[in-house]
Amino acid sequence: MRRWTIILGILLLLLAGGTYGATVWWQAALTGPGPLPASKAVVVPRGSTETLAQALVDEGVIDRPLVFQAAAWLSQDPRPLRAAEFAFPAHVSLEQVLTILRSAKPLEHRVTIAEGLTMQQIRAVLTKAEALSGPVPTFPEGSVLPETYAYERGTAPASVIARARVAMEKTLAAAWANRAANLPFGSVREALVLASIIERETAKPAERPHVAAVYLNRLRIGMKLQADPTVVYAASGGLGVLDHGLTKAELAKDDPYNTYRYAGLP
Repeated sequence: MRRWTIILGILLLLLAGGTYGATVWWQAALTGPGPLPASKAVVVPRGSTETLAQALVDEGVIDRPLVFQAAAWLSQDPRPLRAAEFAFPAHVSLEQVLTILRSAKPLEHRVTIAEGLTMQQIRAVLTKAEALSGPVPTFPEGSVLPETYAYERGTAPASVIARARVAMEKTLAAAWANRAANLPFGSVREALVLASIIERETAKPAERPHVAAVYLNRLRIGMKLQADPTVVYAASGGLGVLDHGLTKAELAKDDPYNTYRYAGLP
């Protein structure tokens, strides 16, 4: 009922001004510059057209909510006005606002999972990520692919993690299919563990083949890896970093990640 009252009021206003004057006024209302002084990202809420209009008024995007509602109805566009975060340019017209709400791509945010981060470090990155919403779940160590991921405001961290895990599975499958012959382990998971140790051992890509050769030889002859990164992981409680050099006590600690005490891959 309220919609019809609004539309009737607009139509009466147009008719009172005469056909030509009404057409000019309406065209100006649709295409003229709006009140927004500078480009702005706005979160458009779910709800009725009236709710959307008020939200846009509050954000300074439009200043005539009744005209907005009338224009939305009179356009007879079958596409709905969507709730999402959109970027509106400065002085966006009413016609452009409706087009954005119906067809523009929602604003994207990005979060980068850097190489070499542990599960706890990745959780910290996602916790601080702007526009993600909800708790950050735990996940198996080494199960997400380091990459930059795009997402829309309100996306759950679990959704980003799920995408990163699928990406890692595909990457590992491709790498395992092209693996070298006669490796001293039999699963892609073990290959990932060794790669992670090598990555932590040296940040210089040129040195990694040499480090890999050393560890592969130790695995082949059954020698302990004696890899400092695994001891750091244990001593740091899974953070992967310490604020001090490894101590004798830490190197001697009985822990399954201590490759100075236990042979093979942790």
